Amino acid sequence: MFRFLQILTAIVATFIGLSLFLTILWRFVPVPVTMTMALDENGYAREWRGLDDIDRNMVRAVIAAEDQNFCEHDGFDYAAMQAAMENNLKGKKLRGGSTISQQTAKNVFLWQGGGFFRKGLEAWFTVLIENLWTKRRIMEVYLNVAETGIGTYGVEAGSLRYFGHSADRLTPSEAARMAVALPSPKKREVKNPQGWLRRHGDRMARSVGTMAREGLDACVYN
Repeated sequence: MFRFLQILTAIVATFIGLSLFLTILWRFVPVPVTMTMALDENGYAREWRGLDDIDRNMVRAVIAAEDQNFCEHDGFDYAAMQAAMENNLKGKKLRGGSTISQQTAKNVFLWQGGGFFRKGLEAWFTVLIENLWTKRRIMEVYLNVAETGIGTYGVEAGSLRYFGHSADRLTPSEAARMAVALPSPKKREVKNPQGWLRRHGDRMARSVGTMAREGLDACVYN
């Protein structure tokens, strides 16, 4: 039993040390590849862009569509999680309550899919990046590693694919269409959305202006 505890302690210590090392490293260095990219059977196209080279409309659009309390929470939006749980228990269409911070932690350090073990690791890495990174860095990494289409990762590659120009000059409409496709980038159409997706994109495009007026993206730029 003592030997087992020694081994277990060594494993836990190694995991914590490696977690801290990688979190600090990615605080300053562009993430070269993620597990999701490496396992993508379609390969992956990705061009890293610093936040100064990504139009602010994109930042505002993903906050509006994915995580309106991004600048306020500590990585976990408990109200959104509670609402999602209640919605799912009522048998309605499944909704997630993940924040941009949680999605970034998952995309950078882990794999796709559910399960309590992975969710536990996601929570651990969310705490780390919220404490060791800035909100600006979390947003920058998220916009560079999020899947934006089949074999396409990051908003730069997505912008080039769908609109034929760099992410540094996205219109509110273009940014919103990319943002609303993020939850299901392999299935949701970005360039010519129809029906609900088009209406949702139009709502998010209008929300970009609200984000600007109310300064809901201020933590990213201060």
